[in-house]
Amino acid sequence: MQTMIEQDTIRLLRECDAGVKMGTASIDDVFDYVSNGELKKYLEKCKAEHDKLGDEIETLLHKYHDDGKNPNPMAKGMSWMKTNVKLAVNESDHTIADLITDGCNMGVKSLNKYLNQYEAADEVSKDITKRLINLEEKLAIDIRKYL
Repeated sequence: MQTMIEQDTIRLLRECDAGVKMGTASIDDVFDYVSNGELKKYLEKCKAEHDKLGDEIETLLHKYHDDGKNPNPMAKGMSWMKTNVKLAVNESDHTIADLITDGCNMGVKSLNKYLNQYEAADEVSKDITKRLINLEEKLAIDIRKYL
């Protein structure tokens, strides 16, 4: 029987796993449309950090014999559609910054909600969640000048 701490830890790590996957997929969706070199660097750096956190999350989930969680297919599909429609209308760095900022804000909101919801989770998983939140917040701030 799993303890409350272990259950909340696994649930929180799953949400982080889905968040990391959603973040990297969103960056992949827009990357080829980016024209500004500095914006490209911000996105590359953030994606690399997401990948690093994703590896940490995967290692921890493996320890709990858990396969992790993929992003909600409906949310991922809607995000992909929104991205492609907006870019079809206006293929600009401004549009990309707008889309990524929206994604970061949604990620920060969701992750904070899960941090509160799974309060019995261990400190390691809470730390990973906070690092992911900080990563999302930093990217949104870094790309403001392209809005």
